[in-house]
Amino acid sequence: MEFKQSLAQRIIIAFALMSALVAGAFAVGIVATVHLVEEKLISAGLGGDLQRLLLMDTMDDWSHRPEPDQLFYFSEGRGDFALPKDLRHLSPGFHEVFRGNLSYHAMVEIIDGRHYVLLQDQSDFEERERILFAVVVVGFVLSLALAVLLGWVLARRVMAPVIRLARQVRHRDQLLGLAPPLAPDYAADEVGQLAVAFDATLGRLREALTRERLFTSDVSHELRTPLMVLATSCELLLANDRLDPRARAQAERITRACEEMRDLVQTFLMLARAQRNEALAVQATLPEVAADLVSQWRQPIENKGLTLTYEPAEVGDTRYNATFLHTVMGNLLRNALHYTDQGFIRLSLGAGRFSVEDSGVGIPEEKREAMFQPFVRGNEKRGEGLGLGLSLVQRICDDQGWTVTLTTNEPHGCAFHVDLGAGT
Repeated sequence: MEFKQSLAQRIIIAFALMSALVAGAFAVGIVATVHLVEEKLISAGLGGDLQRLLLMDTMDDWSHRPEPDQLFYFSEGRGDFALPKDLRHLSPGFHEVFRGNLSYHAMVEIIDGRHYVLLQDQSDFEERERILFAVVVVGFVLSLALAVLLGWVLARRVMAPVIRLARQVRHRDQLLGLAPPLAPDYAADEVGQLAVAFDATLGRLREALTRERLFTSDVSHELRTPLMVLATSCELLLANDRLDPRARAQAERITRACEEMRDLVQTFLMLARAQRNEALAVQATLPEVAADLVSQWRQPIENKGLTLTYEPAEVGDTRYNATFLHTVMGNLLRNALHYTDQGFIRLSLGAGRFSVEDSGVGIPEEKREAMFQPFVRGNEKRGEGLGLGLSLVQRICDDQGWTVTLTTNEPHGCAFHVDLGAGT
């Protein structure tokens, strides 16, 4: 069963329901007991008065009349003692009789076929019942209000350590290696056990994050040396004038691949740092990064028979993290090249934003929401990509406060729009 109320609200509701149940049971019990006892007492009193009157009847002594609040009738009685028609059907025993706007308690006896009926006005009894009902209702309402108040106070006292623990767990500093443990701040109760469990979980999470950062940093750092060797070798090859065109093209291709890998290594290193000074990072304007990437990707795009269209604009001199911007824009251009067989690829700049559009195969509608998740590819049959390019784009955008969206071009193709925000 799923509850929409908070835990504190559930505690208050539980107190209110428990109070309503207990107070209601007591109220019903009190009313039933008082009503039963009073009815038994009235029945016994009326029965005694009726027996006294019957004894007077057998002795032919009518000097003892009924009490002032009583009425006495019997068969063949005369005057005030004549038995009314509405009372003749009553069976022997105790009854409650309504006559007009008044109600009476009645005791009936049948002796030798003669009916004897003694009535007693129950106005006082009804007044006592009304007072009793009012007291019970007021007590029920007060007990319910008191239960809600106690539930609220108890909920605040019980939930206070839980809320404090939740705030501490949500705090980013708890993921730092020097963050103090949570358990010493709590008693050895259920909340304390929860704090111990959080300490253990946060410890494992800190270790996992540390291992991930170290792994990324170590791998990225160790890749620099072979990349430098490859880049230097390619420079030496390209400096050879006797190199045939085919070999030169391959060397230039290796050089571009080394530059891309160097950019990726720098990107991963920057993302792996838990704290980094953005002011020390290399900054560049949007047109600078776009012009560099257009010159880098124009030849591969045109070699595939596609048209690369670059639409610059007056976007000011706002500067952004060059490494991240280069990686985001480069991955989107690579993605467009990979999924476009004919037509065009367009890079458009705007104030604080850019777009990469293509006329490729597009992205199935059922995959558009998941395209920025790791290992998700638009078309599983194209190439051997792992589906990590757009995931890296999303991760960088989240890190920098940028926004990336995907729309569909008609009749086919897609467009990625990146909003870079204010920049510096």
